[in-house]
Amino acid sequence: MNTMRTFLAPFGIATVVLFTFPAIAAENAQNFVDKAAVGGMFEVESSKLAVDKAKDQKVKDFAQKMITDHGAANAKLQSIAGEQKLTVPSDLDAAHKSDLDKLRNTSDGFDAPYVQMQRSAHADAVNLFQSYAKDGDNASLKAFATETLPTLKMHQQMVDKLASSNASQNTTTDTGTPAVKTASTPKPTAPVPGANSFTEGQAKSRIADAGYTDVSSLAKDDQGIWRGQAKKDGKSTSVALDYQGNVFAGQ
Repeated sequence: MNTMRTFLAPFGIATVVLFTFPAIAAENAQNFVDKAAVGGMFEVESSKLAVDKAKDQKVKDFAQKMITDHGAANAKLQSIAGEQKLTVPSDLDAAHKSDLDKLRNTSDGFDAPYVQMQRSAHADAVNLFQSYAKDGDNASLKAFATETLPTLKMHQQMVDKLASSNASQNTTTDTGTPAVKTASTPKPTAPVPGANSFTEGQAKSRIADAGYTDVSSLAKDDQGIWRGQAKKDGKSTSVALDYQGNVFAGQ
């Protein structure tokens, strides 16, 4: 009898471990719902501001499409999450609230910061949905991510086109960011210290524009320089962005 108990003990432990797996899966699904819902809410709320405050009609048209498309996606996500017994956030997180407040309080030059925030938001959304569509742990949410991803990529192309057409205005007085160097101004050999008015989203977008991917861990140091990690040509490197908009690797 003692021998039999000794033999069965490992199977009892294995059974306990096995029954903990659904909880881990649910947590992963919940994380996706949290991020997708908050991102979708930000798209709609920021775009409602853009419809009223943007000057460029193309920006207004883009914003209206964001309200329509993300409004529909948000409703579908909420429905699926309810069926899967998952909780949908009813409010934005601190970072998105901060960005929304900045847009609300922008009295002049709304278009540039809105477009830059949309670029950053859609880069994050495409990464999130692409990852979950590939490796998601919930079949219904995985299908939702797969179906929604092409629309997000289309939005990303649209906002990139908007940003390119307004490139000369992206870092001017619209957001209080000092003008960057001109083509005739030599790039400095190191980041230039100074009051940096780039938001985290704008800094991320500008670094991405310089050819970097997977930009992460951005933080502004005491000299006003945004520093973080990124990849270029498949290699990881540290990156820095100064107040003039200069991007440096390995700094």
